[in-house]
Amino acid sequence: MPKTSMLSAAEPFVTAERDAVYKAIFTRRDVRDQFLPDPVPDDVLRRMLKAAHHAPSVGFMQPWNFITIRSQPVRDRVADAFARANDEAVKLFPEERQSKYKSLKLEGIRKAPLNICVTCNRKRGGDVVLGKTHNSSMDLYSTVCAVQNLWLAARAEGIGMGWVSIFRDADLKAILSIPERIEIVAYLCLGYVNQLYEQPELEVKGWSRRLPLDELIFEECWQGEP
Repeated sequence: MPKTSMLSAAEPFVTAERDAVYKAIFTRRDVRDQFLPDPVPDDVLRRMLKAAHHAPSVGFMQPWNFITIRSQPVRDRVADAFARANDEAVKLFPEERQSKYKSLKLEGIRKAPLNICVTCNRKRGGDVVLGKTHNSSMDLYSTVCAVQNLWLAARAEGIGMGWVSIFRDADLKAILSIPERIEIVAYLCLGYVNQLYEQPELEVKGWSRRLPLDELIFEECWQGEP
């Protein structure tokens, strides 16, 4: 009796499917202020988290966990923690950029009806993990892949998402009762939106610009700055 194959065909997507993938990639935005108050339905949240959970992970260790946060008092505490860190952050920039920094809307913690904290359990899979033996950060990179999957799934669902990174980890761990051994990778704000910037908001507001792709592609060896 012939063995049943565990492999499936790998044909390219048909044009409409392929275009949908690229549309999600190219129209994804880091949303900070366009959130609507409408709650994210449980079935939609489940689909997005399932997409995140199907991200690639080194050694198939799946090091992520997802803490969903809807409580207004908890979000208020997180927003206060952000504000303290943000006051510290502005002072790190040159004086001529500080006013521009202060004018930027950098989070939607209170406005977004759903927040998600994505964590990495660096011991999941044991002390020795296939693929992590020579680069101990691979579990963190894997968790970032889960965040990207979540972001693209959110875009496909018509849900905006923003990544908030201006925190002291100790503050966020205390608020969310996260053990010391667990690494915080991302704090995300999610909700329906009725508008998105056509270009990244920081580009629109003159903070930075997208680098030309041709300047970032090398062949065979490093060809950039020393």
